[in-house]
Amino acid sequence: MLKKILLIEDNQEIRENTAEILELSNYQVVTAPDGKQGIEMALSEKPDLIVCDIMMPVLDGYGVLHALHKNDATKNIPFIFLTAKTERLDLRKGMEMGADDYITKPFSGTELLSAIEGRLKKIDLLKQEFGSGIEGVNKLLHAAGSKESLEALTSDRDINHYKKKQTIYNEGNRASRLFYVVKGKVKTYKTNDDGKELVVDLYNQGDFLGYVALLEESTYKETAEAMEDCELALIPKTDFDELVNNNPVVARKFIQMLAKDVAEKEEQLLKLAYNSLRKKVADALMSLQRKYKMGDAAFSINISRENLASIAGTATESLIRTLGDFRTEKLIDIKEGHIIILNEKKLENMLN
Repeated sequence: MLKKILLIEDNQEIRENTAEILELSNYQVVTAPDGKQGIEMALSEKPDLIVCDIMMPVLDGYGVLHALHKNDATKNIPFIFLTAKTERLDLRKGMEMGADDYITKPFSGTELLSAIEGRLKKIDLLKQEFGSGIEGVNKLLHAAGSKESLEALTSDRDINHYKKKQTIYNEGNRASRLFYVVKGKVKTYKTNDDGKELVVDLYNQGDFLGYVALLEESTYKETAEAMEDCELALIPKTDFDELVNNNPVVARKFIQMLAKDVAEKEEQLLKLAYNSLRKKVADALMSLQRKYKMGDAAFSINISRENLASIAGTATESLIRTLGDFRTEKLIDIKEGHIIILNEKKLENMLN
C-alpha cells in the first residue's frame, strides 16, 4: 500500500513540482494551497507524513503544526517544514514545537526523498513489536540502524550473586543502577503498613529491572527480591542514560514499554479488587506460566506458597485450600512442592 503524503504549499509551481517528484517515487500525494485547507486535509485524509511550508497566507506553518499537535487524530503524524534560507533562524521555533525535520528551499529531489524516507522508516520502526529485555531492545537497535548494542551494556559487567529470598534493592532507595537478569527469577513487591506483600511484577532471564526509577530519576517504588538463586549484571545509571539520551528512537520505545507496563498493572489491580478467590489463584498460575514456561511440556514451577499467595493477592491459607480444590478437580497436580498445570484451558477461562 502506497504511503500518503500531504503537501501544504502556497506556491503553485513548487507545489506541483514537488508533488510530481513524490508521485514518481511511488507516494500517494494530496495537496493544499494554504494552512487552513491543509489542516482540513490532514483530518480527512489521515496522511502518513506532512510536508508544510512555513510562510503561507491564511495560516502559516507554525499555526498548522500547533493545530495538528492539539488533535489526537493527527498529533503523531510526522511533520517536515519547507523553509527559505532567510527563514532558517526561525527553524528553532518549529523544532521546539515538535516538527520532525526541515528542508531548505531550493531543494533537490534527493534531499526531499531522503528526508521523507528517513522519517517514514523511523515511524514504521516504532510500530513494530519488540519484546522487553535485551533481545527485544537489541532488535530495536538493529532495526534503527544504531551501531550500539545493549550487549555492550551487559557484557563485562560485575555479576552479583543473590541467594533465594535475598533483597536486591529496597523500596525508597535512590536508583543508581539498572539490573539485568543473567540467571534466575526475581519478583518486585510492595508492602503495606501491616507487612502484607503484593507482588507487582515478575522477572526472568533476559529481563531488565529498575529502569522505571532511572527514567524518573527517583527512588525505587518497590522492593526486588530473588525468588531463587540468581545472577544479575549491574549497569551504572550513567551508561543507561547515555543509551537513552543518545538514541531518541530507543528512548521512545522505552516509554512505550513503560506505558504497556502501566496498563498491565492497572488490569492486575482490577482483577485483585473484583475477582473471586478461585479466579485470582487461576490468574496467578497462568501469569507464572506466561512468564516462565519453556517448550511444549506441561508447565511446572516450584514456588513458595507465600510468594504465590502474594501474586494472587490472597492469604496463604486461602491459597493452599484453593490449590487443593484445583488438584481434586484435576486442573493441577502437586509433586514434591512443584505445581504442574494439567488443564490450561479451564484455568484460563475460570469463571469469576
